[in-house]
Amino acid sequence: MNLDGLLSNIATGRCMEKPIALGISIALLTVVATSSAQQARDVAAARDATAIAAPLAPLGDSAGTWVTPAKDYAGTRYSALDKITTANVGQLKEQWSYTTGIKDGHEGQPLVVNGTMYIVTPFPDKLIAFDLSKPGPAKKWEYDPPVDPVSFGKACCDDVNRGAAYADGLIVFNTLDDHTVAVNAETGKLAWSTKLGDPNTGETMTMAPLIVNGKVIVGDSGGEMAVWGWATALDLKTGRIVWRARNTGPDRDVRIGPDFKPYYKWMQGKDLGVSSWRGQQWKIGGAAVWGWVTYDPELNLIYYGTSNPGVWNPDMRPGDNLWSVTIWARNPDTGDAKWAYQLTPHDQWDYDGVNENILADLEINGKPRKVLVHFDRNGFGYTIDRTNGEVIVAEPFKPTNWASKIDLTTGRPVVNADKETHQGRLTKNICPSSTGGKDEQPAAYSPQTKLFYVPSTNVCMDYGGIETKYISGTPYVGAAVKMYAGPGGNGARGEFLAWDATTGKKVWGITEKFPVWSGTLVTAGGVVFYGTLDGDFKAVDAKTGTVLWKTHFDSGIVGNPIAYTGPDGKQYIAVYSGVGGWMGAIVPGHLSIDDPWAALGAVGAVPDLPSVTKPGGTLHVFAVE
Repeated sequence: MNLDGLLSNIATGRCMEKPIALGISIALLTVVATSSAQQARDVAAARDATAIAAPLAPLGDSAGTWVTPAKDYAGTRYSALDKITTANVGQLKEQWSYTTGIKDGHEGQPLVVNGTMYIVTPFPDKLIAFDLSKPGPAKKWEYDPPVDPVSFGKACCDDVNRGAAYADGLIVFNTLDDHTVAVNAETGKLAWSTKLGDPNTGETMTMAPLIVNGKVIVGDSGGEMAVWGWATALDLKTGRIVWRARNTGPDRDVRIGPDFKPYYKWMQGKDLGVSSWRGQQWKIGGAAVWGWVTYDPELNLIYYGTSNPGVWNPDMRPGDNLWSVTIWARNPDTGDAKWAYQLTPHDQWDYDGVNENILADLEINGKPRKVLVHFDRNGFGYTIDRTNGEVIVAEPFKPTNWASKIDLTTGRPVVNADKETHQGRLTKNICPSSTGGKDEQPAAYSPQTKLFYVPSTNVCMDYGGIETKYISGTPYVGAAVKMYAGPGGNGARGEFLAWDATTGKKVWGITEKFPVWSGTLVTAGGVVFYGTLDGDFKAVDAKTGTVLWKTHFDSGIVGNPIAYTGPDGKQYIAVYSGVGGWMGAIVPGHLSIDDPWAALGAVGAVPDLPSVTKPGGTLHVFAVE
């Protein structure tokens, strides 16, 4: 098949036999009293965590709960619980499980508050509560939102949901058809629902909200569907829209004003969200917000990244294409931008910038720095001053050849000309592939070890741009992509690694046959948890990377593990199985392994995955026996 034929297939959806959206959302809370003794233990654990500079957590959080997607505002996914240790983790046993009945990608993570666990499924985005004081699974109630089925066919990269957040007695999550929903955590009754977009235009929602200062921060998906990307804040009590910030277009729409001070000169100027595009292309320029949001209470800034520019064919959109593939720092109360940093100007490879921005205070070159650490799809691990957007460290964490380095003086990548992509030309052996050195599956940070724990992908690609036309509500891709194993071959398509963000160096790594597509949990017990696409759930030593324990599920893992304390005082670990997401779409989508260009190229990366795992959707809960 030639490039024009491939693009025709992509544009009509024939290379995506099933939509491929993103994550399993989870909600939290209901009131079941914990014992006073357990509350005292949680307070003590929280105090100990603070002693090692644990980040500020949302209201309602304690060491034994999990009330927001990444555990805390900083996005560390660090639990101060320490009853499960390197010495006893080998005694973990599954205590109970619950099968959702939905065999699509289960991304996201459960939430736990006051003895109740909440999960959100993939489409149709059901919210389910479990009573943890009873032998599990003790289902309390289920909220089944009226989700427009049109959205199921519009989502890119699986019909996932990345989770929920809890505050003030409400569980808040997004549905695929562009609603943000708040449900009473005790009764399961709807409190409010706000419609934020139209799935008929290709706009969907898969990300997990963050609740800050009484505002629910959310964003859209659809960079492959020519959306006009945005982030929005809603009032927690009423669901009323407080502000909306576009990610391309005039400064007034992007909420750029006198307080906006980007560190690098090439991002300083008026209406760059228009002038860095050709004509009106910015109106269908993508730059969606489908990843993670973090927050610094001291600076009163939220941080999030934007997706690829639309269309994938870079020759159709000359210029830097601001503010796609950009990390934003904004005031959560007003939405006004403080600074921005574009990771991959004029993105020619679909290197979305939506991955998590983990906040930490680190000593670098003998000086304390307030930083955010970002492992980007483009293969570079960034350590950035979160007060002003200065790049302090930027080093590749996976095989990367599209650029030789990031110039720390200008902040721009030094692009290798032979890896640029163009219309009518197939550029070969670009590393990493469009799925990135890592995708949205979140890393974790331990204030004990000062290390970041990173799921990653070692896949390269051939990429060719093709002219395409915009039709509202249809894929707007304009490229054909074929992916395959990177250096090391099929036995090394993934790695779980520990990273020193002060130097940009890997400390240790565990090679995996398939890309590592789960999130990460690290605990005060010195244990790190992650899962694999072929279904292994592992516990490793946070200092050395030694595998201490593992179990196997029938379906692969793309969800994010959590730790919590049950009403019985025990420490538990919970995680979903249920393979899917972009890299795992071949399994639930039953895609043919004969077409390596299918699923926007992901089928070529893992044609052997269906032979070792199967579709599923199960919540698993473990404790030491």
